[in-house]
Amino acid sequence: MEIKVLGTGCPKCKKLEATAQEAVKEAGIDANITKVEDMNDIMKYGVMVTPALVVDEKVVMSGKVPKKEELMTLITNK
Repeated sequence: MEIKVLGTGCPKCKKLEATAQEAVKEAGIDANITKVEDMNDIMKYGVMVTPALVVDEKVVMSGKVPKKEELMTLITNK
């Protein structure tokens, strides 16, 4: 599974990345998590508000930092 955290490096973006790491570990999912900070790359996903979460090239959430439980649901139910 490929997970991308889209954001320019703000505290919310960093929090989403950390929470995604925790959720993947806790769920026992084999996933590669990467951080995308380049604005041109972020815009390719059509995201207007960061942070955003992309699972297997599909934007599943943007504009907030969900709780770990919500993230687990977003990741596992893609």
